[in-house]
Amino acid sequence: MTDLMTEATTHTLDAPGAVLTYDVRRADSSSAPALLLIGSPMGAAGFGTLAGPFTDRTVVTYDPRGVERSEKTDPASPSTPDDHADDLHRLIQALDAGPVDIFASSGGAVNALALVSRHPDDVRTLVAHEPPLASILPDRVAALAACRAIHDTYQRSGWEAGMAHFIALVSHKGPMTDEVAGQPGPEPAMFGMPAEDDGSRIDPLFGQNLITSTHYEPDFDALRAASTRVVMAAGVESEGEMANRGAYAVAERLGTEPVVFPSNHGGFLGGEYGQQGEPGAFAAKLRQVLTL
Repeated sequence: MTDLMTEATTHTLDAPGAVLTYDVRRADSSSAPALLLIGSPMGAAGFGTLAGPFTDRTVVTYDPRGVERSEKTDPASPSTPDDHADDLHRLIQALDAGPVDIFASSGGAVNALALVSRHPDDVRTLVAHEPPLASILPDRVAALAACRAIHDTYQRSGWEAGMAHFIALVSHKGPMTDEVAGQPGPEPAMFGMPAEDDGSRIDPLFGQNLITSTHYEPDFDALRAASTRVVMAAGVESEGEMANRGAYAVAERLGTEPVVFPSNHGGFLGGEYGQQGEPGAFAAKLRQVLTL
């Protein structure tokens, strides 16, 4: 690559009920659309490694409302995919960069699907990686019950208990059953966590986004009508997990086939949050998909 990327500059953007913080890494010269790398509740810090290889275009990362640097007026309130979609629309307008390309993972993929259905002119290509859409799975009743069970554990016993229950259920392979969904969460000690409860109930995952994201039902008519090219992405190692199955379920409704990406649900991570995927191979695959 002959292009050079500048150091990230940090900016803020006012939105109803929140102040969003985002980072811009500008390419010195580029005719390619800006690339947004987004997650939820993962913030900008999760995309440092993935941003690295894309020196030939401007790369934008951000913290969703209520996450890390993006303050939320009422952090105990839920944030919906439509809320996040409107935030992303404001961000793209502030950048004056549309239509952009987006790589969106997990809850970020749910939010990006909402963005395309509401503001299709904002996005040229969306690569939506493993959206945890329990709402559209064949086993939706049990899958939604499992998500509510995680939320209930968090509300009852706090973050450590909620995380232990979350890990156990999101790593489940295959269709969710009533039996699995109804099992109590494992003890936090099984995952090396203390069984403590600080009394807080404003966690971005469990308190703000888990229910709204997994229960969201995309507007498939709007997605099919959009000018945006929507590519569903699924990790090769996470086959059978709920978020992976969400990618296949969306693709089926759109009449497409998912693109298989290296590694797992966090395959783009290069040590962020203590997780290691295959970021080099992942970035190469993403570049290939974006240039098709």
